Amino acid sequence: MDIKFAVPCLMGIEALIADELKAIGAGDVVCENARVFFTGDEHMLARANICLRHAERIQIVVGSFEARSFEELFEKTKALPWEEWIGRDDEFPIKGGYSRNSQLFSISDCQSIIKKAVVERLKSKYGISWFEETGAKYAIEFSIMKDLVTLTIDTSGAGLHKRGYRLAANDAPIKETLAASLCTLARLRPYHTLYDPLCGSGTIAIEGALMAMGIAPGIRRSFAAEKFANVPPEIWAEERTRALDLIDRDSEFRAFASDIDPAAIETAKENAKRAGVDKHITFEVADLADWERKTEKGTVICNPPYGERLMNPAEVNELYKLMGRKFTRERGWAYHIITPCEDFEKYFGKSADKRRKLYNGMIKCQVYMYFK
Repeated sequence: MDIKFAVPCLMGIEALIADELKAIGAGDVVCENARVFFTGDEHMLARANICLRHAERIQIVVGSFEARSFEELFEKTKALPWEEWIGRDDEFPIKGGYSRNSQLFSISDCQSIIKKAVVERLKSKYGISWFEETGAKYAIEFSIMKDLVTLTIDTSGAGLHKRGYRLAANDAPIKETLAASLCTLARLRPYHTLYDPLCGSGTIAIEGALMAMGIAPGIRRSFAAEKFANVPPEIWAEERTRALDLIDRDSEFRAFASDIDPAAIETAKENAKRAGVDKHITFEVADLADWERKTEKGTVICNPPYGERLMNPAEVNELYKLMGRKFTRERGWAYHIITPCEDFEKYFGKSADKRRKLYNGMIKCQVYMYFK
């Protein structure tokens, strides 16, 4: 079956996801703001969920259409082939949605109308008047952009950033998908040595190790679509076997991660162990002021605390100055620092070789890159 999919994502990493999708064999890859579309079969549904590092979730696109009235929304939703996915006993909640620059702006009204339309469609197809909704869960989501409605079914369940290894975190954890994106932007390779001297619960180092070793981020978790009637269990088994075969078990990748907080380091060690990469990461309790290189070359990637998170502005500025003193330009060394501070370069003391806009949740940030 040829299926159209949508991949919601953090703003600024659409191109990274497009590259990932092409690498795993997806077709018709198209980027939009905070979303990427592609096509594939049931194998691709499973593969994308298991393998994508930067995506938030994988959605089946049931249909798209223009609607400027609630009547239009109802009739065009009802006209879509919901029965191709949702069975007579299945659960189909309207999980969420958003509307931007559109005539239909009441989210609650849109949710109610879409639910009624899907119910009426399934009533006519199954010849029943009541749905127990005790079966597999097909969570429906909608987006309305400039009156264009897109209706999807979620296949992931918990967001794809939830890899399964991080049971606990520090007070301001970086999302796993964003950490993976930083590693990709830094062009991290299996032969590199990764450093994170402000590691918190270890997410950047762990995501870097997973990437360098070719470990699929979703290989240890389950997905909503594993209960879908249209996706046989053997497909998931085959795709997990494929992902396992791609792991570089002889990798010599190394990472050094440190933090001033002993509790954070203990959490990071446990997270790395659950992720299966603890043998490749050395964690230690250390102040940034005492940070030292342990190798001739290295790639530093870090997400320092900032005003919105753990420190006041004066403390943050002093931290940036310290980073500027510690992160000196030397042959074989590169630094990638994400922060919302527009004056970072002033306090760091050096102009970045490249900047990249990314969002950490709703916070607009820049990744400052130093590699020359």
